[in-house]
Amino acid sequence: MRIEEEIKLDYSDVLFRPKRSTLKSRKDVDLNRKYTFKYSKLSWQGVPIIASNMDGVGEIGIAKKLSSHNLMTALTKQHDIDQIASIYKKSIFYNLIALSCGTSRDSYDRLNKILKKFPKFKFICIDVANGYSENFSKFVSEVRKKYPKKIIIAGNVVTADMTQELVLSGADIVKVGIGPGSVCTTRIQTGVGYPQLSAVMECADAAHGLGAHIIADGGCTCPGDVAKGFGAGADFVMLGGMLAGHIEGGGSEVEENGNKFIEFYGSSSEEANEKHYGGLASYRSSEGKKVKILMKKSLDGTIRDILGGVRSSCTYVGASSLKQLSKCTTFVRVNNQYNDTFGKV
Repeated sequence: MRIEEEIKLDYSDVLFRPKRSTLKSRKDVDLNRKYTFKYSKLSWQGVPIIASNMDGVGEIGIAKKLSSHNLMTALTKQHDIDQIASIYKKSIFYNLIALSCGTSRDSYDRLNKILKKFPKFKFICIDVANGYSENFSKFVSEVRKKYPKKIIIAGNVVTADMTQELVLSGADIVKVGIGPGSVCTTRIQTGVGYPQLSAVMECADAAHGLGAHIIADGGCTCPGDVAKGFGAGADFVMLGGMLAGHIEGGGSEVEENGNKFIEFYGSSSEEANEKHYGGLASYRSSEGKKVKILMKKSLDGTIRDILGGVRSSCTYVGASSLKQLSKCTTFVRVNNQYNDTFGKV
């Protein structure tokens, strides 16, 4: 047993330090990025925000709306061939959709069938709750051998050593985050996790040193957190709760006292296991919760709010583009980032 004494930080523990800027307006900030990936050698260009592969978020309806803003969606693992066929004819989705799978044989077989029928999709997201097993690294290597020209995302991990392990196993992009999500209870249920800002900084440094990329997955509660993820070195930021609660997500609707709510739950929750796997296995416990989110008016409005916040962050620190944001970032540690006298926004 040992204790690491160095302080680790979450998004709420810091603020950007403002710096002198020559930018005249938020509209002058370029949020597009262009990446070329380590193994596939493919290039990608767009706004590097990704809808998480969670029920109610990683859905076709969300993907269609996000694509109009040049944002990505990681589809849930459960989408079938007929559903994916509805978007395959539009070439824009080849670059803006990630097909997800787990490490089970059934999940991998499903992915293989989809890619055989729809080979133009470029992104594969290999997604498990715990990316630290030797079996996971071997699985990433197996997928890389089968699909040498696909962009492979693998995770989740939160430390530099496993980021390097997954990159060396064949991942172009490593997904970073254990327990920071709004409907994730892993930290309570297992005592395992890592503050997200520090995880992003350390994993980004490890991945970039090997010519790979990372996704900051989870922990964002507001547009400022999205900007902090990019400021900390993330190449992409993945959002779940911030994009939940919209009609496009297709979640179950509940009406209470004249208000409409949409149910949203974690991918390792009892609800998700019941829906997709026939219930929790006897050796498992739930590591997610179900919540009711007041139905949000407009997904377009939510997206504009997020992108506007990130643009504003860039202007405050003098970054003319998202690419420059991490180079212009100085974080200051704080005890309180927001005056909530009149409640949360």
